[in-house]
Parts: sequence; C-alpha cells; structure tokens
Amino acid sequence: MAETRNLIEVDGLAKSYGPVKALKGISFSVGEGEVLGFLGPNGAGKSTTLRILAGFMPGDSGRVNVNGFDVGSESLAVRNSIGYLPEGVPLYPDMRVREYLRFRSRLKGISRSQRKSRIEKSLEETQTGDVSGRMIGTLSRGYRQRIGLADALLGEPPVLILDEPTVGLDPEQVIQFRSMLKEVGRDRTVILSTHILSEVELVCSSVVIISSGEIVAGDTVSELKDSLGTRGCVAAEVAGPAQEILKALEAMEGVSRVEQEKPAADAGKNGGGYSSYRVFVKDPDKDAESVFEVVKRGGWKLRRLEHEKLSLEEVFLGIVGGKE
Repeated sequence: MAETRNLIEVDGLAKSYGPVKALKGISFSVGEGEVLGFLGPNGAGKSTTLRILAGFMPGDSGRVNVNGFDVGSESLAVRNSIGYLPEGVPLYPDMRVREYLRFRSRLKGISRSQRKSRIEKSLEETQTGDVSGRMIGTLSRGYRQRIGLADALLGEPPVLILDEPTVGLDPEQVIQFRSMLKEVGRDRTVILSTHILSEVELVCSSVVIISSGEIVAGDTVSELKDSLGTRGCVAAEVAGPAQEILKALEAMEGVSRVEQEKPAADAGKNGGGYSSYRVFVKDPDKDAESVFEVVKRGGWKLRRLEHEKLSLEEVFLGIVGGKE
C-alpha cells in the first residue's frame, strides 16, 4: 500500500509578539485526506499558527511546508494550495452572493472560462444556491459562514484551513455546518481550529492540542480518547472551612485542578456544613486514598468519596490546565 504523504508539515515553528511567546517551537504534520482538529483554549496560539500556514504572517523560526511548498520562500504557491476561512469572515455586505464570488474568483486568478463552473460548484457544496441573488448583509451568520467557505473552495484547493468556523452560530446552524464540513472534507486535507472538543470528535480523524504556545497532545481521536480513558476525578463531600479544604486538595501531587460545587451556606465557617469537591487526577484509584488522607489530616468530616468518569471536555480541560 502506498504511503500517505504529508500535505502539511510544521517543524519547530516559533513566533513572538514582543516579549510574548505565542508559539514555542511547535511541530506537527497532517496527512493527505486527513481532517485534523486543532484544539486549544483561547489565546493558545491556534490563530497565529493558521495565519502563518496560510502565508498571512511570517514565523520567527522553524519550517512550514504546505503541499510541497515552503511558506517562506514559495508563499504564492502555498496560497494557491489553500482555502482559508478566518475567524470573523471578511465579506462585503453590500454585494450579492454571486457577484461577490465572481469578484473573488477574479482576484484568485481563475480563468474566465472556469469561473462560472467553479462558482456553481462552490454554491452547491456549501448549499447556498438558494441565496445566491441576495445581498450578503441580509443573510444570517450561518449563511455568511457558508459564503466564506464557498469563497475558500473557489480555487479547488487541496488544503482547507478553517479558524473557529462555528463560533457565534446557533445549535441548528452548527449541526448544518458540521454536516457540510464532512462532505467538503472527503477529498481534501483539512485543519479545523476550535476549542469545542465535541466538534473535533464528530468531524475530525485526528487531533492536536495546543496550550500556551506548546503542543501538549496529538493523536487520532480514538487513540487519544483511549490513552486518556484512565483519567478521572475523585468526588468528595467534606464538612469544614471551604477555602482551607480547597487549598489542601489543590496542593495534592498529580492534581490538575479542583472544583468546588454547590457549597453550603455555612461551608466556609469552622465546623460548617458539607461542600462537594471534584478533584481532577490522572489516577483516581490511587488518588482517592490521598484525598481521604488529606481530609483526615485536616480533621474534617467526610461524607462521600467516589470515582467519577470524565467527559471528553473535562479531559481536555485537564490537559490544558483548565485555562480559558
């Protein structure tokens, strides 16, 4: 079987804005036909990475290669290989949809003989033919996202880069957009930037997680889920001074974060009522004993102690340290 080639290769990419290091030498690759979920909290470095990939800004160091072309020395060839949908699609509200796509096709250098067929194909792929005669400014946000995607598809690029494409859409629009992405991604290499783990699980075949400018996890979606399946949390109900208990639990080794849930009205007082705590750990079997010891040493009352299985969203928060 022929080996799948990488259409995107990032090696040691670094970028700083003054004293702030946005990217700290990250490396990853995306194979031909792969849909990669580029996942991370706000400010992690996702948009910076995608802008460098798309040739909109240079990196400080490292190597970036798209479809066999170097982003630094062959920027025009890279741009011709990419369909880019940035966060907050820059559309012209006073233009009609078809008029806008004709204008964009000319800018992209699509020949006159191919423009009509390319526009029709883009409208069909994004299910926007029914609004092709309307002013863009009168369309819903969901439709405007689709028009932005239609623009990205005009040049029939082998690579699609989508930066937070479902932000601001209502639930129905999100479902429609995800379904459309599955279709347009069948014969393309796609990077989908998002901070919504469920979106990655539904649409993507693999995932890279970035936090504070560093890659903290990367694998296929199924293998990442399996490798993190042992993670969990220890749930406990403890009576005593809430802030002291919280600090003691947070100080435990191997704890990524602690949530205090529904504290009783008198939970913060000495000898007060019971509060619920969720202690996020790598090894819940081992760490349940540690929670018990912490409560015992503090002289507090323990009413409940049990393991809870994490949702995928909670696993993600555990990996990135719960940063928003």
